[in-house]
Amino acid sequence: MNTPNFEALSVESATVVTQQSAWQRVRKNVSVRIGGFFLVLLVGVALLAPWLGTVDPSLFDPASRDLLPGQRGEITTLEGEYIQHTFLMGSDSFGRDIYSRVIYGTQVSLIVGLFTAVVALAFGILLGLLSGFLRWLDGPLMRVMDGVMAIPAILIAIALVAMWRGSLLTVVIAIAIPEIPRVTRLVRSLVLTIREEPYVEAAISLGTPTWKIMLRHILPNTVAPLVVQGTFICASGILVEAILSFLGVGLPPDIPTWGNVMAEGRAQFNQYPHNIFFPGIFLAVTVLAVNILGDGLRDTLDPKMAKRV
Repeated sequence: MNTPNFEALSVESATVVTQQSAWQRVRKNVSVRIGGFFLVLLVGVALLAPWLGTVDPSLFDPASRDLLPGQRGEITTLEGEYIQHTFLMGSDSFGRDIYSRVIYGTQVSLIVGLFTAVVALAFGILLGLLSGFLRWLDGPLMRVMDGVMAIPAILIAIALVAMWRGSLLTVVIAIAIPEIPRVTRLVRSLVLTIREEPYVEAAISLGTPTWKIMLRHILPNTVAPLVVQGTFICASGILVEAILSFLGVGLPPDIPTWGNVMAEGRAQFNQYPHNIFFPGIFLAVTVLAVNILGDGLRDTLDPKMAKRV
């Protein structure tokens, strides 16, 4: 007859209770609710862009250029037909519908932010685990990370995009590379603390392979800080992409992004401020929502901050 391991059962029960309490704190946090609500709303706009957008964002008609919000004009379809159209947010200097371009721009911005966070976290976690657990690799790797961090992120992004052809993949990689050192340093600091825990030392003494210790004992304890860091990287990626497009070194002008829409309207800002106002509002709300969500997750998932909530 097997004797139940009461110590293991108590640890497992404590883990379940801790996870449940953390989830309850996340659900009750006001910042998480507000940021999550607006973020879900923006994701819905991105997914429903083909139905929410009134026309194709690439369609234009010179006769309908520089219209004010709410004015009606003509627009040329792909078949060469002229149709009457109401420009809800006005039109740009080419006669394109700003509303449709802003709606479709939501897709590009969220994709860039999400994939920038994924790429930065993936490489940062790998390098951070290696640097924190393998002492011989720590010094050289950290010096490389310090060198990358010494260069402003926007300059690295501009240089990388200028070297390669401007595309969605290029922009994501160019924005993610400056973020990798920050994730690496975060993971390294967590690994240096966790590796001194008794259960990690016991695993080492039992001859457990290094890769198994990293994946089973160390990596799960870094999830909460990395989730918070990922939200801030996502917000930064959205903002940097808009800056690159605004400067003319990001995605091609024919791709509807908030930065491209604002770049095309800056020359006529005094006469037609709506060309910059509407995409600017969407950009500000998106970045603010992601940052508020990150602040709420930090307050609930960080044990030190959770005691104050």
